[in-house]
Amino acid sequence: MNEAVKRLTDETPRSLVGQTLDHYQVLSLSGTGGMGEVYRARDLNLGREVAIKLLPQTFPSGAKLRFEREACAASALNHPNILTIHEIEQADDHRFIVSEFIDGDTVRERLVKGRLGLAEALDIAIQVASALSAAHDAGIVHR
Repeated sequence: MNEAVKRLTDETPRSLVGQTLDHYQVLSLSGTGGMGEVYRARDLNLGREVAIKLLPQTFPSGAKLRFEREACAASALNHPNILTIHEIEQADDHRFIVSEFIDGDTVRERLVKGRLGLAEALDIAIQVASALSAAHDAGIVHR
C-alpha cells in the first residue's frame, strides 16, 4: 500500500468500521475528500463489495444538497470510465452514496510511485477525456 494512503488510513478515525449502515457492513476506510469519507463495505443483500461515500454530519444544508446532486448526476451516466452509483441512502444520522467499489490506485497514488511512461499517460488521458465527453454529452460539467 502506498505510504501516504497508509498514513491517511491509519491516522483517520475509523468510527464506522465494523458497523452496519442499513444493509451495508462497513469493512474499512478507503480515503477522505472534500465531501466526506469513503468506506469499503459489503452489501449484505447482494453479497458484493461497494463504496460508501459518507457526508459529514456537520456539513451545512447547502453542501448536503450538492452531495445529493452529485449522486443524481453521476447515476444518470453509463460509461466504463465513470463510477456507477447504486443509491443514495440514509441510516440513523448518516447520509451516504453507495457506488461500485474500484480496487486500485488513484492517478495521484500512481504518480507517487514514479513517472508515467508515455503509453500509460496517454491511456489515462484518453480514459479521462472519454468520461468527460460522455458527461458533457449528458449536460453534466465536472468541476
